[in-house]
Amino acid sequence: MTTDCCIIGGGLVGLATAYRYLEKFPHDSVLLLEKESRVACQQSTHNSGVLHAGLYYKPGSEKAKLCVAGIREMVAFCQHHRIAHEQCGKLVVAGSEKELPRLDHLWSRGTENGLQGMKRLGIEEMKEREPHVSGIQGILVPEEGIVDYRAVADTLAREIVRLKGEIRLQACVERLIPEGSCWRIVTNQGEIVAKKVVNCGGLHSDLILESSGLKRPARIIPFRGEYYDLKPEARHLVKHLIYPVPDPQFPFLGVHFTRMVQGGVEAGPNAVLAWKREGYRMFDFDAKEFWDSISYPGLWKFLIQYPSMVTYELYRSFSKEVFCRSLQRLVPEIQQEHLESGSAGVRAQAMFPNGKLVEDFLFVHQGSLTHVVNAPSPAATSSLAIGRRIVTEISK
Repeated sequence: MTTDCCIIGGGLVGLATAYRYLEKFPHDSVLLLEKESRVACQQSTHNSGVLHAGLYYKPGSEKAKLCVAGIREMVAFCQHHRIAHEQCGKLVVAGSEKELPRLDHLWSRGTENGLQGMKRLGIEEMKEREPHVSGIQGILVPEEGIVDYRAVADTLAREIVRLKGEIRLQACVERLIPEGSCWRIVTNQGEIVAKKVVNCGGLHSDLILESSGLKRPARIIPFRGEYYDLKPEARHLVKHLIYPVPDPQFPFLGVHFTRMVQGGVEAGPNAVLAWKREGYRMFDFDAKEFWDSISYPGLWKFLIQYPSMVTYELYRSFSKEVFCRSLQRLVPEIQQEHLESGSAGVRAQAMFPNGKLVEDFLFVHQGSLTHVVNAPSPAATSSLAIGRRIVTEISK
């Protein structure tokens, strides 16, 4: 078959791209290919459901611009479609004097990125908002919140069909072949010729890029993030979202508390190397995918650069006591008996050959084919803005 635009990957970014394309070009044919039996089965619905406002990201970066625009577009979308969400605000806490310069740095970034209503809070003001929190100073980010991303994904899928787009499930892309100004997409369900193609393959985006004949500019290294749930008797200890000041020696945000839109409170995640790209359980293993990670020079350079962090994260993965101590830095009253094993997610983090993590969203253009190579957090929040940006680019 032939189509005007083919989107590979039915996660939030793929769904949002198809939706934005149909909004802009209502008379074009759009086909979305998803390898699972349902859309948004991987990263999109294995996260903590946070609406990020753009506090952490370098001003002027794709992450900063698309997150600030994305949260506003996502909130408007949820309001219009009556999807459960709440802008309950987030508290970022400095636990010691040495963390205050990093808190100042976050304040500057948030201000430059255009976040609205931020406040610096002292101890008493923090206690008014979160009575059980421990810290000496904090930043309140009122725009941040929580949302039901499963409902967002299902609503986007319905909107795509309403706008006359097609979603084809259990369709796995095997190869991309250039054919004049178009692309021939080889799948397990047959071949498609498309005038425009967008690779939103998430955990497999780099492999899909490689199947088109390009050398991978970065490799997806999967990091599993594990969560604990607070038992009902401890949920009163957390009212909203509580985050630590990020450690510059640690490439992720650190364990934190998230009140869920469906109820309950999550604590986590850590970050450990997954043995499989979709390895949500500790012992999930795929030999080919594991070799793809472990044979990559960039991963070894990363491990050499962060030996203590890698060791500590692995240790914390096996020790509930150590995990609990990390949480007690924010809320000292949390005890091991308050924690029960929760869900896990896998972060599709692109890594350069020199061992540096790709810090920004990364898009690679190959004629009429666009690859979304790196889109980890805050891609869920930013998905509608990412979709709009991609459609603007491919329509030039």
